[in-house]
Amino acid sequence: MNDDRLLRRPDVFPTPEILEGALGDIYPVLSEFLSTVESDRFSFAPEWRYYKDGGGWLCKVTLKKKTVAWLSVWTGHIKVAFYFTEKSGGGIGTLKIRASLKRAYADHAPTGRLKPLIAEIRRMSELRDVYTLLEYKAANL
Repeated sequence: MNDDRLLRRPDVFPTPEILEGALGDIYPVLSEFLSTVESDRFSFAPEWRYYKDGGGWLCKVTLKKKTVAWLSVWTGHIKVAFYFTEKSGGGIGTLKIRASLKRAYADHAPTGRLKPLIAEIRRMSELRDVYTLLEYKAANL
């Protein structure tokens, strides 16, 4: 697979030290994200797991066993992916998030019954949109 996704070795669990080594200057953004989703604001449970079919480690963010989002680590950024049904994604256009995210969601074809919205995060300021999406997704589980 020719992409810049990191964390591909099944025998290397993504500890904070491994994540910091992989992300470098971007690590504080990931650290902030993870501490916020676990805080009282959300009370989500991030769970790192190696997926053979995708050939890498992903962090599944859950609320009471329901998946809210997926996090992946890439060279120079992280991605947070949300998946919505036609019904649950109906309010995306009204959210106070970047227009580029709304446009990407609207333009993306569904994969089966689900439609993805993927946010690429490089800076702390971009986490605001992700938190808005987390709140929206949790309210629509």
